[in-house]
Amino acid sequence: MNVVCLDLEGVLVPEIWIAFSEASGIPELRRTTRDEPDYDKLMRFRLDILKEHGLGLREIQDTIRKIDPLPGAKDFLDELKKRTQVLILSDTFEEFAKPLMEKLGWPTIFCNSLEVSESGEITGYKMRCPNSKLTTVKALQSAGLETIAAGDSFNDLAMIEASKAGFLFRSTPAIKESHPELQAFEEYDEFLEAILKAL
Repeated sequence: MNVVCLDLEGVLVPEIWIAFSEASGIPELRRTTRDEPDYDKLMRFRLDILKEHGLGLREIQDTIRKIDPLPGAKDFLDELKKRTQVLILSDTFEEFAKPLMEKLGWPTIFCNSLEVSESGEITGYKMRCPNSKLTTVKALQSAGLETIAAGDSFNDLAMIEASKAGFLFRSTPAIKESHPELQAFEEYDEFLEAILKAL
């Protein structure tokens, strides 16, 4: 049995932090896992900026409510779910993901959680498990499942490389150049076709 493991941001929905950067007018918040491979370093950087500007969970959630899936993403996901099991593996947070999951038709997502004070300040975050995407793929494999994985960022590479088939979708030129062995796609129809061939 196969399970397709997909990244969320950049693959199915726009990057949340980039959207919030634009909404808040804080360009430093545009940094994502496409730019910074060290997720802990990236999140500490983000939390420091939020604190400096007095911004919290409510402001980010206000932006997220206005985000729609990428054009074609829901149709792609609906078609894929007809053919196989699909699991979204994301380093986002459950406090961010819920409105986006509703717009995508409630796919299953494994993600992380935020630590939020009574005032709404984001004080920290709790990772579901270390190296969560790779750890989850290996756990699925240990349960007798075969995985196919796809993403766009540095933090997706380990799960892609550990799977029986793996793809890049709308990734950066630097990541594509450093991993020429991985098929890279820009459009959902070609991406879907490649996944279905790998099943």
